Amino acid sequence: MKSPSRNIVWFRRDLRIGDHPALCAAMESADEIVPVFILNTKQIANAGEKLLAYMGQSLRALDKSLGNRLHVVDGDAVEVLQELIALYDAKEVHISAEYERFGAQRDARVEAAGIKLVRTGSPYAVAPGRVLKPSDATPYKVYTPFYKGWCAHGWRAPAKTPKEIKAPQPSEKYRAFPDFPTPAGTTIAEAGEAAALKRFKEFTNKGLDSYDENRNFAAIDGTSKMSTYLKFGEIHPRTLLQGLGESKAHDTFRKEIAWREFYADVLFNNPNTDTEYYAPRFADMRYDKPGAQFIAWCEGKTGYPFVDAAMRQLVVEGWMHNRTRMVVASFLVKDLHLEWQLGERFFAKHLVDYDVASNAHGWQWTAGTGTDASPYYRVFNPIEQGRRFDENGDYIRKYIPELAHLSAAEIHEPWLFLDGYSHGYPERIVDHAVERIESLERLKEIKAEKPEQPPRRSS
Repeated sequence: MKSPSRNIVWFRRDLRIGDHPALCAAMESADEIVPVFILNTKQIANAGEKLLAYMGQSLRALDKSLGNRLHVVDGDAVEVLQELIALYDAKEVHISAEYERFGAQRDARVEAAGIKLVRTGSPYAVAPGRVLKPSDATPYKVYTPFYKGWCAHGWRAPAKTPKEIKAPQPSEKYRAFPDFPTPAGTTIAEAGEAAALKRFKEFTNKGLDSYDENRNFAAIDGTSKMSTYLKFGEIHPRTLLQGLGESKAHDTFRKEIAWREFYADVLFNNPNTDTEYYAPRFADMRYDKPGAQFIAWCEGKTGYPFVDAAMRQLVVEGWMHNRTRMVVASFLVKDLHLEWQLGERFFAKHLVDYDVASNAHGWQWTAGTGTDASPYYRVFNPIEQGRRFDENGDYIRKYIPELAHLSAAEIHEPWLFLDGYSHGYPERIVDHAVERIESLERLKEIKAEKPEQPPRRSS
C-alpha cells in the first residue's frame, strides 16, 4: 500500500487552525500534514514566566484541535526538521512568514541548511514592508498616512477552517510538552483559539460599539484584550477586521489593529530599534542610573496611585491597560529620567502579550524618542490621568488595598489627606511638577535648534 504524502506545518506565532493560510497550503499539496512546534531553549531562557505558562496552555489547546497529533520537540530547529523530514518522508515545510529579527534569522539559518520553507501568510493583515508611500515607494514614518495606505492596500478574507486534518500519531519522543507552571500569586487569561474566539465574540457583543468611548477607562472592561491572542497567533487580525463597519467606534478599533501593524513595519524597516533609539539624538540625552527609584517603579511603590495600580496589575496578571502603559512609561522616562529600554525589558519579563515591535515602539512613542505622535515634551501627569480615566478610583482600589478606604476625591492624591498614609501606602518618590521641568531642561541640552515651546500644563 502506498504511504501517504506528507508536508510539515511548523507552528510558531500561529497557534490555531482557523484562518491559517500556511496550514491550508500544506494540506492542499499532501495527503497528511505533520504539525510541529519546536521549543527554543535560548528563547525560553529570555522569556517571562507568565508568558511561558500561557504558551504551555496554548500548545495544549492547539494539540486538542489537531486531534492530539501535535509534535512538540525541544531542540535545534535545523536538526529537528531534518529528523522529521527523514522520518515522515515530508516533501515541504510550510510556515507563516516571520519579519522580526529573531524569527527571520532563524528561518534564514534553516534555509541555509538546505531545508526549503514554503511561506504562506504572516501574523499580520498586511505584511511588513508592503505599505509604501505612492510618491517614492519608501516606508511610512508617520502613523496617520500609514493607516490610510494600509486601508487602501487592504487584506484578503480569512482563510477557511479545515473540517478534517489528517496527521500521523507522534511517538512519545515527539510529545515533549513543556511544564511551565503559573507563578505563585499570579493569574493569567485562558489560552487557546477557542478562548480567543469566545472573548472576541463577547467584546463584539458588549464592547465594540462603545470602544471609542470606553477603551481609555482603566476600571471597566472596555478593551478587546485581543493582544495576547494576537501575540500567539491564536486569532488572526483578519478575523478581527472582517466584520468591522464604518462607525467611529469600529474605526477606532481598526486603528488599534493598524498600530500593531505600523510598529511591525517600523521595526522591519529599522531592525535595531527594538533596543536602539529610533531618533538617535536621544541617545545623547542625560539620563539617571537605575537605583532605588527604579525598584519602586517596578514594585508599584512610587507613591502615585494610578502608576502603582498599573504596575501591580502587570506583575499579577501579565497584562496592563493600554492607557496606563502610557502613563507608567512616561513616569519612568520623564519623572525618573531613566532610559526607556529599562521599562521595555521589565515589560518583556512580565507581559503575556509581549510583542517585540509593539512593546519597543510603544515605549519609544511615549518616551518621545520614536515615531512622530508623541514629542518628548509631552509629559503625562499621573494625577490628572488617574482623575480622568479612573475617576472613582475603582482601578486603584482593586490593586492597591492600602488606599481602598479613601474616597474618589481623596484617592488620587493621598498625601493631601490625614488618612492617606494610615494603611502603609508609600510616600511619593518624586515631585511630578519639579521633574517635569527637569525633563524639559534635559531636552534643551540636546536640541540643536531653538527648543520647542512646551505646553502650559502636562496632559
